Amino acid sequence: MSRIGNAPIEIPQGVEVQVEKGLVTVKGPKGELTQDIDTAITVEVDGNVINVKRHTEQKDHKAKHGLYRSLVNNMVEGVSKGYKTQQELVGVGYRASNQGQKLDLLLGYSHNIVIELPSEIKVTTESERGKNPVITLESHDKQLIGHVAAKIRSLRKPEPYKGKGVKYVGEHIRRKAGKSAAK
Repeated sequence: MSRIGNAPIEIPQGVEVQVEKGLVTVKGPKGELTQDIDTAITVEVDGNVINVKRHTEQKDHKAKHGLYRSLVNNMVEGVSKGYKTQQELVGVGYRASNQGQKLDLLLGYSHNIVIELPSEIKVTTESERGKNPVITLESHDKQLIGHVAAKIRSLRKPEPYKGKGVKYVGEHIRRKAGKSAAK
């Protein structure tokens, strides 16, 4: 039994949902998103509630039931509230700046890393003296913002000895003890 798949999704004020032949389109104040839905799953809109249903009890269909319900819920939440991710650059000399959609990173390599971000993502960088630089990403698409944040983090993952690297704000890095001097 899929508990996630059976939960109804409430549509907030100002959000429109359309379902046509396996394609769900959600429009709201923050933007518009579309998602293809598998033929084993049906999406129904009743007033201001969305219900996701499956036709059979096959294992594959049960798994997709919860998946598509979560995807549609993320779309509704994204176009109404939006998503925000913050990343922190920990390390001496690590810097971040942006000009429009170009993110310029100094991460201890011999060259700058310049990333061209998609137009759906709004990026801001903050650099205060005495604090680590912070990159803030905002978007209505949860999948896209997660993908871009993971790509930025993969450029210099936090290492376990000093904790240097790109980490999410609030993320706890498990630290290891270094070598101890032999007596």
